[in-house]
Amino acid sequence: MKRFVVILVCVCAACGVLRAQNMVYLEHCETLSFDKKRLPDAQLLKGNVCFRHEEALMYCDSAYFYSVTNSFDAFGHVRFVQGDTLEGFGDVLFYDGNTKIARLRRHVKLIHRTTILQTDSMNYNRNLNLAYYFSGGTIEDKSNTLSSVWGSYCPTNNQAVFNTNVHLQNESFTFDADTLIYNTETNVATLVCPTTIIYKDETTILSSDGWYNTNTERSMLLSRSRIIHNDGKQLTGDTIYYDKKIGLGNVFGHMEMMDTAQHMTLYGNYGVMHENEKSGFATDSAYLLEWSQEKKSYIHADTLFTEEVPDTLHGDSLYRQVRAFFHVRAYNDDYQFVCDSMVYCGRDSIVTMYHEPVCWSENNQISADTIFVYLKNGTIDYAHGVGSALGIKQEGAEEFDQLSGKEMKAFIRDGQVREVEVNGNAETVFYPRNDDSTYVGVNKSQSSYVNMFLENNKIHHVRFTTITTGTLYPLNQIEQKDTRLVGFFWAIQERPTSPISIFDQPARTERPKQKAVSATEEEEEEETPKQVKVQRNKHKK
Repeated sequence: MKRFVVILVCVCAACGVLRAQNMVYLEHCETLSFDKKRLPDAQLLKGNVCFRHEEALMYCDSAYFYSVTNSFDAFGHVRFVQGDTLEGFGDVLFYDGNTKIARLRRHVKLIHRTTILQTDSMNYNRNLNLAYYFSGGTIEDKSNTLSSVWGSYCPTNNQAVFNTNVHLQNESFTFDADTLIYNTETNVATLVCPTTIIYKDETTILSSDGWYNTNTERSMLLSRSRIIHNDGKQLTGDTIYYDKKIGLGNVFGHMEMMDTAQHMTLYGNYGVMHENEKSGFATDSAYLLEWSQEKKSYIHADTLFTEEVPDTLHGDSLYRQVRAFFHVRAYNDDYQFVCDSMVYCGRDSIVTMYHEPVCWSENNQISADTIFVYLKNGTIDYAHGVGSALGIKQEGAEEFDQLSGKEMKAFIRDGQVREVEVNGNAETVFYPRNDDSTYVGVNKSQSSYVNMFLENNKIHHVRFTTITTGTLYPLNQIEQKDTRLVGFFWAIQERPTSPISIFDQPARTERPKQKAVSATEEEEEEETPKQVKVQRNKHKK
């Protein structure tokens, strides 16, 4: 029994200690009075009133003190001080010492180091060390001012949460969102819903997930974010690491780099954009879409680069240059090509293809050591093959018109080859037809120069130089192997047949092993037919 009494006394003593620690104390006032009729439970305090609750001090001009409920109502020049870092102001304060909730009203201001919260109504929970407003307010630090309908601020971790009509104002940019999380110490904004970031007359950023450091202007933008520049360039990706100050964007996953001024979009699963250098590249399923004309062009390569290059020939203007490296494949409704690497120069609209390039248009194939394609209004004007140039047009299942020489030009109109020029060591094989479209035979010729004209995708007439040898063979008097020029190869399995087929990886067609015919041979070589040279070599032996 005595033991029980001792325990009970200890418990009561402990409760008394706890209650004493939780009590609100009146530190001082100038006058104290009572109004039992109007406020029977209150002490009426006036003049330089000060309350203390634990480590917090609260000042006001007058107050109603409810000692039984451990609370008070404070009025006039209310000032709330907690420690040496937190200070609050208002016209009215309702404070409950049991719940440790302070409710400040009218002209409210909360100051925590360099952070200032301003509103008309604010509640501050001292248990959670959390202040929140619910009828509009702002939080300002040394870098930014944020406003919203509802907001909260935790001095412990400097974290602020904003809801409804959130607006962040910085001297360089603005944020607008429905919800935003912001740290006043690191000045990092966490994006949790669709957010618009605007650099006036320069850049707009759209994102719903990620973070943005408002001091360094570096950000990690997730969930398919987009960066839009006023010059027409746009960057979209699953994840974008963006450094606005240096103009660098690293994109991971389904990148789209669009240039509306140039009507080009660069795609890939990884890419980099350099705003200041006006350049970018894409890799991993990379392709370029050119959409300036009704018929779009698709170009795929292992890596694609696009950049704006100063035009030293025409003042300070810039032109677009595209470089593609390794396993290049391109598709357009009017033409297709494959090569190992490629450069497109926007200044003169020339596409240069390197290392075993092959081009197709209709049922025509052109190959050479290097091919230059000249574009006009988004379509091919003419193609120029240099070195071991070979042109092939399929006439039947096994019948191919062929031209070869040092260099070749194919002129295209309305998607069809209309004229072909072959210069230097020109050789031809073609199948003339009767009026009923039956074959006359096989015509083989050698010349220094050949000019072939086509109509309705058929040979109309051919011009040769005066030094020309040629023979028309009946079909039954020539073997098929003799109807193929030395460098003949037909690479139809490599040809892209649709936009999606640019990602196919067919094996490259093996070219016949032969000495490349250079486009810079001596004049004697250029003017001497191949058949004559063979006879000359026999006499030398």
